[in-house]
Amino acid sequence: MAFCAAALFAEDKAMNKSDTRVVRQAFGGGRWFPGREGELRRMVEGFISGAAAPSVTGRIVAAISPHAGYVYSGPVVGHAFRAIKENAASAGGPDVVVVLGFSHRGGFRGLALMDGDALTTPLGELVLDKAAAEKMIKSGRNVRFMYDPHQGEHSAENEVPFVQVALPKTPAVVGLFGDHDEATLTGASQALVELAKEKKVLVVASTDLLHDADYDKVTKTDAATLKQIAALDDQALIMGWSGANQTCCGLMPVLTAIRFARAQGAAAGQVVRYRNSGDDHPESRGQWVVGYGAVVFAAGTRDRGDAK
Repeated sequence: MAFCAAALFAEDKAMNKSDTRVVRQAFGGGRWFPGREGELRRMVEGFISGAAAPSVTGRIVAAISPHAGYVYSGPVVGHAFRAIKENAASAGGPDVVVVLGFSHRGGFRGLALMDGDALTTPLGELVLDKAAAEKMIKSGRNVRFMYDPHQGEHSAENEVPFVQVALPKTPAVVGLFGDHDEATLTGASQALVELAKEKKVLVVASTDLLHDADYDKVTKTDAATLKQIAALDDQALIMGWSGANQTCCGLMPVLTAIRFARAQGAAAGQVVRYRNSGDDHPESRGQWVVGYGAVVFAAGTRDRGDAK
Protein backbone atom coordinates (compact mmCIF):
# COMPACT_ATOMS: atom_id res chain seq x y z
CA MET A 1 0.00 0.00 0.00
CA ALA A 2 2.80 2.46 0.88
CA PHE A 3 4.58 1.71 -2.40
CA CYS A 4 1.40 2.31 -4.42
CA ALA A 5 0.73 5.64 -2.67
CA ALA A 6 4.31 6.76 -3.29
CA ALA A 7 4.03 5.81 -6.95
CA LEU A 8 0.79 7.76 -7.34
CA PHE A 9 2.34 10.77 -5.62
CA ALA A 10 5.34 10.70 -7.97
CA GLU A 11 3.06 10.38 -10.98
CA ASP A 12 0.91 13.32 -9.91
CA LYS A 13 3.99 15.48 -9.24
CA ALA A 14 5.24 14.70 -12.72
CA MET A 15 1.90 15.68 -14.23
CA ASN A 16 1.96 18.95 -12.33
CA LYS A 17 5.38 19.81 -13.79
CA SER A 18 4.38 19.09 -17.38
CA ASP A 19 3.16 21.72 -19.80
CA THR A 20 -0.03 19.78 -20.54
CA ARG A 21 -3.16 21.28 -19.06
CA VAL A 22 -4.82 18.75 -16.74
CA VAL A 23 -8.60 18.95 -16.36
CA ARG A 24 -10.13 16.53 -13.91
CA GLN A 25 -13.61 15.16 -14.52
CA ALA A 26 -16.39 15.07 -11.91
CA PHE A 27 -17.96 11.64 -11.62
CA GLY A 28 -21.29 12.44 -9.96
CA GLY A 29 -23.29 13.84 -12.87
CA GLY A 30 -26.34 11.65 -13.46
CA ARG A 31 -25.92 9.92 -10.12
CA TRP A 32 -25.58 12.32 -7.20
CA PHE A 33 -26.73 15.37 -9.15
CA PRO A 34 -28.14 16.02 -12.65
CA GLY A 35 -25.76 15.36 -15.51
CA ARG A 36 -27.09 18.12 -17.76
CA GLU A 37 -25.99 21.73 -17.36
CA GLY A 38 -29.41 23.36 -17.51
CA GLU A 39 -31.09 20.98 -15.08
CA LEU A 40 -28.19 21.12 -12.63
CA ARG A 41 -28.00 24.91 -12.68
CA ARG A 42 -31.74 25.27 -12.12
CA MET A 43 -31.60 22.83 -9.22
CA VAL A 44 -28.63 24.44 -7.47
CA GLU A 45 -29.89 27.99 -8.02
CA GLY A 46 -33.28 26.91 -6.75
CA PHE A 47 -31.85 25.42 -3.56
CA ILE A 48 -29.83 28.58 -2.89
CA SER A 49 -32.56 31.07 -3.71
CA GLY A 50 -35.14 29.05 -1.77
CA ALA A 51 -33.05 29.09 1.41
CA ALA A 52 -33.40 31.67 4.15
CA ALA A 53 -30.66 34.29 4.23
CA PRO A 54 -29.28 34.32 7.79
CA SER A 55 -27.87 37.39 9.49
CA VAL A 56 -24.11 36.86 9.79
CA THR A 57 -21.70 39.27 11.44
CA GLY A 58 -18.15 39.13 10.09
CA ARG A 59 -16.67 37.20 7.18
CA ILE A 60 -17.55 33.53 6.91
CA VAL A 61 -14.30 31.56 7.11
CA ALA A 62 -15.69 28.02 7.30
CA ALA A 63 -18.90 26.10 6.68
CA ILE A 64 -20.28 22.61 7.24
CA SER A 65 -22.36 21.20 4.38
CA PRO A 66 -23.82 17.73 3.61
CA HIS A 67 -22.99 15.64 0.57
CA ALA A 68 -25.80 13.16 -0.11
CA GLY A 69 -27.70 13.04 -3.38
CA TYR A 70 -29.14 16.46 -4.13
CA VAL A 71 -32.76 15.29 -3.94
CA TYR A 72 -32.10 14.51 -0.28
CA SER A 73 -29.50 16.95 1.03
CA GLY A 74 -29.67 19.71 -1.61
CA PRO A 75 -32.03 22.04 0.28
CA VAL A 76 -29.75 21.97 3.34
CA VAL A 77 -26.65 22.55 1.20
CA GLY A 78 -28.55 25.47 -0.30
CA HIS A 79 -28.81 27.09 3.13
CA ALA A 80 -25.05 26.85 3.65
CA PHE A 81 -24.32 28.39 0.28
CA ARG A 82 -27.03 31.05 0.54
CA ALA A 83 -25.23 32.23 3.67
CA ILE A 84 -21.88 32.06 1.85
CA LYS A 85 -23.20 33.92 -1.21
CA GLU A 86 -24.85 36.70 0.81
CA ASN A 87 -21.82 37.05 3.05
CA ALA A 88 -19.47 37.32 0.09
CA ALA A 89 -21.57 40.19 -1.25
CA SER A 90 -21.58 42.05 2.06
CA ALA A 91 -18.28 41.15 3.72
CA GLY A 92 -16.16 40.31 0.70
CA GLY A 93 -15.66 36.93 -0.90
CA PRO A 94 -12.78 34.52 -0.36
CA ASP A 95 -9.70 34.33 -2.55
CA VAL A 96 -9.86 30.54 -2.48
CA VAL A 97 -12.37 27.90 -1.38
CA VAL A 98 -10.87 24.81 0.22
CA VAL A 99 -13.36 21.95 -0.11
CA LEU A 100 -12.60 19.12 2.31
CA GLY A 101 -14.17 15.69 2.01
CA PHE A 102 -13.05 12.19 2.90
CA SER A 103 -12.64 8.89 1.17
CA HIS A 104 -15.49 6.47 1.88
CA ARG A 105 -12.99 3.78 0.94
CA GLY A 106 -10.28 5.17 3.22
CA GLY A 107 -7.00 3.32 3.18
CA PHE A 108 -4.39 6.05 2.74
CA ARG A 109 -2.47 8.37 4.98
CA GLY A 110 -3.09 12.09 5.17
CA LEU A 111 -4.95 14.68 3.14
CA ALA A 112 -4.93 14.04 -0.62
CA LEU A 113 -5.22 17.22 -2.67
CA MET A 114 -6.50 17.02 -6.22
CA ASP A 115 -3.81 18.04 -8.68
CA GLY A 116 -4.43 19.60 -12.08
CA ASP A 117 -5.60 22.90 -13.51
CA ALA A 118 -9.37 22.52 -13.24
CA LEU A 119 -12.20 20.24 -12.21
CA THR A 120 -15.08 20.11 -14.68
CA THR A 121 -18.73 19.47 -13.82
CA PRO A 122 -21.81 19.90 -16.02
CA LEU A 123 -21.62 23.59 -15.05
CA GLY A 124 -18.16 23.97 -16.59
CA GLU A 125 -14.67 24.23 -15.15
CA LEU A 126 -13.76 25.11 -11.60
CA VAL A 127 -10.20 26.46 -11.55
CA LEU A 128 -7.92 24.61 -9.13
CA ASP A 129 -5.62 26.95 -7.23
CA LYS A 130 -2.31 25.12 -7.60
CA ALA A 131 -0.32 27.78 -5.75
CA ALA A 132 -2.62 27.53 -2.73
CA ALA A 133 -2.40 23.73 -2.79
CA GLU A 134 1.38 23.86 -2.96
CA LYS A 135 1.44 26.26 -0.02
CA MET A 136 -0.65 23.80 2.00
CA ILE A 137 1.66 20.93 1.10
CA LYS A 138 4.72 22.89 2.23
CA SER A 139 3.04 23.97 5.47
CA GLY A 140 1.22 20.86 6.65
CA ARG A 141 2.39 17.38 7.59
CA ASN A 142 0.69 14.54 5.67
CA VAL A 143 -0.72 16.94 3.05
CA ARG A 144 0.19 16.02 -0.52
CA PHE A 145 -1.00 15.81 -4.10
CA MET A 146 -2.68 12.47 -4.78
CA TYR A 147 -5.46 12.14 -7.32
CA ASP A 148 -6.38 8.46 -7.15
CA PRO A 149 -8.68 8.71 -4.06
CA HIS A 150 -10.76 11.36 -5.86
CA GLN A 151 -11.83 9.00 -8.64
CA GLY A 152 -15.45 8.08 -7.95
CA GLU A 153 -15.54 9.76 -4.52
CA HIS A 154 -18.48 12.14 -4.03
CA SER A 155 -17.97 13.71 -0.60
CA ALA A 156 -16.00 16.75 -1.79
CA GLU A 157 -17.19 16.69 -5.39
CA ASN A 158 -20.85 17.16 -4.45
CA GLU A 159 -20.03 20.59 -3.00
CA VAL A 160 -18.43 21.81 -6.22
CA PRO A 161 -21.53 22.79 -8.27
CA PHE A 162 -22.69 24.89 -5.30
CA VAL A 163 -19.29 26.59 -5.19
CA GLN A 164 -19.57 27.28 -8.93
CA VAL A 165 -22.97 28.94 -8.54
CA ALA A 166 -22.44 30.81 -5.26
CA LEU A 167 -18.84 31.92 -5.92
CA PRO A 168 -18.50 31.66 -9.70
CA LYS A 169 -15.07 33.29 -10.06
CA THR A 170 -13.37 31.79 -7.04
CA PRO A 171 -10.70 29.08 -7.49
CA ALA A 172 -10.58 26.07 -5.23
CA VAL A 173 -8.47 23.45 -3.55
CA VAL A 174 -10.18 20.05 -3.26
CA GLY A 175 -8.96 17.57 -0.66
CA LEU A 176 -9.90 14.16 0.75
CA PHE A 177 -8.90 12.70 4.10
CA GLY A 178 -7.87 9.06 4.15
CA ASP A 179 -7.35 8.49 7.88
CA HIS A 180 -8.38 9.74 11.33
CA ASP A 181 -4.89 10.41 12.70
CA GLU A 182 -4.22 13.40 14.95
CA ALA A 183 -1.03 14.11 12.97
CA THR A 184 -3.08 14.47 9.80
CA LEU A 185 -5.63 16.69 11.52
CA THR A 186 -2.93 18.91 12.96
CA GLY A 187 -1.11 19.09 9.63
CA ALA A 188 -4.22 20.02 7.66
CA SER A 189 -5.27 22.65 10.19
CA GLN A 190 -1.81 24.20 10.23
CA ALA A 191 -1.66 24.22 6.44
CA LEU A 192 -4.89 26.20 6.30
CA VAL A 193 -3.75 28.65 8.95
CA GLU A 194 -0.56 29.31 6.99
CA LEU A 195 -2.49 29.70 3.73
CA ALA A 196 -4.79 32.22 5.42
CA LYS A 197 -1.80 34.45 6.08
CA GLU A 198 -1.57 35.02 2.32
CA LYS A 199 -5.16 34.66 1.09
CA LYS A 200 -8.73 34.98 2.32
CA VAL A 201 -9.72 31.35 2.78
CA LEU A 202 -13.15 29.75 2.99
CA VAL A 203 -13.15 26.13 4.17
CA VAL A 204 -16.16 24.01 3.18
CA ALA A 205 -16.24 20.79 5.22
CA SER A 206 -18.37 18.04 3.75
CA THR A 207 -20.25 15.71 6.10
CA ASP A 208 -23.57 14.03 6.61
CA LEU A 209 -24.66 13.33 10.18
CA LEU A 210 -25.90 10.13 11.83
CA HIS A 211 -27.13 7.21 9.70
CA ASP A 212 -29.60 4.93 11.48
CA ALA A 213 -32.99 3.31 11.03
CA ASP A 214 -34.34 5.01 14.18
CA TYR A 215 -35.73 8.44 13.23
CA ASP A 216 -35.94 9.65 16.85
CA LYS A 217 -32.36 8.56 17.56
CA VAL A 218 -31.06 10.39 14.49
CA THR A 219 -32.96 13.56 15.38
CA LYS A 220 -31.76 13.56 18.99
CA THR A 221 -28.16 12.63 18.21
CA ASP A 222 -27.85 15.21 15.44
CA ALA A 223 -29.12 17.97 17.71
CA ALA A 224 -26.36 17.16 20.20
CA THR A 225 -23.74 16.95 17.43
CA LEU A 226 -24.72 20.29 15.94
CA LYS A 227 -24.57 21.88 19.38
CA GLN A 228 -20.99 20.63 19.76
CA ILE A 229 -20.07 21.86 16.27
CA ALA A 230 -21.55 25.30 16.96
CA ALA A 231 -19.60 25.43 20.22
CA LEU A 232 -16.36 24.63 18.34
CA ASP A 233 -15.98 21.68 20.70
CA ASP A 234 -13.72 19.43 18.65
CA GLN A 235 -12.76 17.33 21.67
CA ALA A 236 -16.37 16.43 22.46
CA LEU A 237 -16.87 15.40 18.83
CA ILE A 238 -13.77 13.20 18.96
CA MET A 239 -14.80 11.58 22.24
CA GLY A 240 -18.32 10.83 21.01
CA TRP A 241 -17.32 9.43 17.63
CA SER A 242 -16.48 5.83 16.80
CA GLY A 243 -16.71 3.50 13.84
CA ALA A 244 -19.97 2.18 15.30
CA ASN A 245 -21.29 5.65 16.17
CA GLN A 246 -20.41 7.92 13.26
CA THR A 247 -22.08 11.11 14.44
CA CYS A 248 -20.31 12.83 11.54
CA CYS A 249 -19.39 10.59 8.65
CA GLY A 250 -16.95 13.32 7.60
CA LEU A 251 -15.40 13.79 11.02
CA MET A 252 -11.96 14.92 9.82
CA PRO A 253 -13.28 17.72 7.56
CA VAL A 254 -15.49 18.96 10.41
CA LEU A 255 -12.67 18.93 12.97
CA THR A 256 -10.38 20.73 10.55
CA ALA A 257 -12.99 23.41 9.83
CA ILE A 258 -13.55 23.94 13.55
CA ARG A 259 -9.86 24.33 14.31
CA PHE A 260 -9.35 26.66 11.37
CA ALA A 261 -12.38 28.77 12.28
CA ARG A 262 -11.20 29.07 15.86
CA ALA A 263 -7.75 30.14 14.67
CA GLN A 264 -9.39 32.84 12.55
CA GLY A 265 -11.23 34.30 15.53
CA ALA A 266 -14.60 32.55 15.36
CA ALA A 267 -16.08 32.11 18.83
CA ALA A 268 -19.08 30.05 17.73
CA GLY A 269 -20.77 28.57 14.72
CA GLN A 270 -24.25 29.36 13.48
CA VAL A 271 -26.51 26.45 12.58
CA VAL A 272 -28.52 27.71 9.63
CA ARG A 273 -30.47 24.54 8.77
CA TYR A 274 -31.12 20.99 9.90
CA ARG A 275 -33.23 18.29 8.27
CA ASN A 276 -32.98 14.56 7.98
CA SER A 277 -34.26 12.19 5.34
CA GLY A 278 -37.01 11.04 7.69
CA ASP A 279 -38.39 14.59 7.83
CA ASP A 280 -38.78 14.93 4.08
CA HIS A 281 -39.24 11.24 3.22
CA PRO A 282 -41.23 9.73 6.11
CA GLU A 283 -41.23 6.36 4.40
CA SER A 284 -37.53 6.08 5.26
CA ARG A 285 -38.24 5.99 9.00
CA GLY A 286 -37.50 2.56 10.37
CA GLN A 287 -35.39 1.77 7.31
CA TRP A 288 -32.52 4.23 6.83
CA VAL A 289 -32.49 7.84 8.08
CA VAL A 290 -29.62 10.26 7.42
CA GLY A 291 -29.10 13.65 9.05
CA TYR A 292 -28.04 16.83 7.23
CA GLY A 293 -26.83 20.04 8.86
CA ALA A 294 -25.55 23.38 7.59
CA VAL A 295 -23.32 25.47 9.85
CA VAL A 296 -21.29 28.61 9.18
CA PHE A 297 -18.44 30.16 11.15
CA ALA A 298 -17.57 33.83 10.87
CA ALA A 299 -14.49 35.52 12.29
CA GLY A 300 -15.31 37.56 15.37
CA THR A 301 -18.69 35.96 16.13
CA ARG A 302 -20.51 35.47 19.38
CA ASP A 303 -22.69 32.54 20.42
CA ARG A 304 -25.69 32.21 18.10
CA GLY A 305 -27.61 29.35 19.73
CA ASP A 306 -28.96 26.06 18.47
CA ALA A 307 -30.31 24.65 15.22
CA LYS A 308 -33.32 25.99 13.42
